[in-house]
Amino acid sequence: MVMGPTHSMSGAAVGLAVAQALPASWGGVSSPEEAFVYAGIAAGAALLPDLDSPQATVSRSFGPFSLALSRVMEGTARSFVNLTRGSRDRRCGHGHRTATHTLWFALLAGVAASYLIGAFGKPAEIGLLFVFLGLAIRGLLPEWSKKKDWLAVTGVSALVAAGAWVYVPTTSSALVMGSAVTVGVLTHLAGDSITRNGIPLLAPLVPVGRRRWWKFRLPKPLRIPASGFADRMLLAVFSLLVAAQTIAVASGTTVS
Repeated sequence: MVMGPTHSMSGAAVGLAVAQALPASWGGVSSPEEAFVYAGIAAGAALLPDLDSPQATVSRSFGPFSLALSRVMEGTARSFVNLTRGSRDRRCGHGHRTATHTLWFALLAGVAASYLIGAFGKPAEIGLLFVFLGLAIRGLLPEWSKKKDWLAVTGVSALVAAGAWVYVPTTSSALVMGSAVTVGVLTHLAGDSITRNGIPLLAPLVPVGRRRWWKFRLPKPLRIPASGFADRMLLAVFSLLVAAQTIAVASGTTVS
């Protein structure tokens, strides 16, 4: 897989770009502060698919709470694969990189987030920001997170979320803010799809032959290994994009 820092940074970069592209007349963000909230949710959502692995660093973002959720997600994904697999699919022994690494999961996650924001308003939006910031911090600062107790990650997330509650206006539609989750998950899927293992992007609804959990992969010359030079280059590129967009958004020159 593409490593956590690259996933988070790419989610932030794409999130900032999408936040600036959506017109305010469509319910898009209308202030730099909201653009950063959108990007923060997308950065954390870019780690969300890996909660299907209790061994993943991100699964320890909120200590025993996120670890318990990860075990539930992994078990649910494993059972779902075995229930829907085709006659030529192997029996699934673990749920990592299965159900949460599909296009359908990305769409459903965004719909669920939009529903929560539509139903509960600003508390749901800031609550999602709190949760996804925790994932983003784990992804962006894995070494720091390992040295600190999970309570430190929770505390930083809570502090930023509290600031957002006080200072960030909520003018965007629930659909737009919920879409940040889909944007983040899709960014994760794009990153994993260029690696050697690929992802079951369209499973199980689009079978190939008698396989429902076939892997979508790029041609061999275009695939990259995990944590290699290509991953470090992608991290550098996305970091530069985030820095450039942060300056542009903060200046108020590109937000509609």
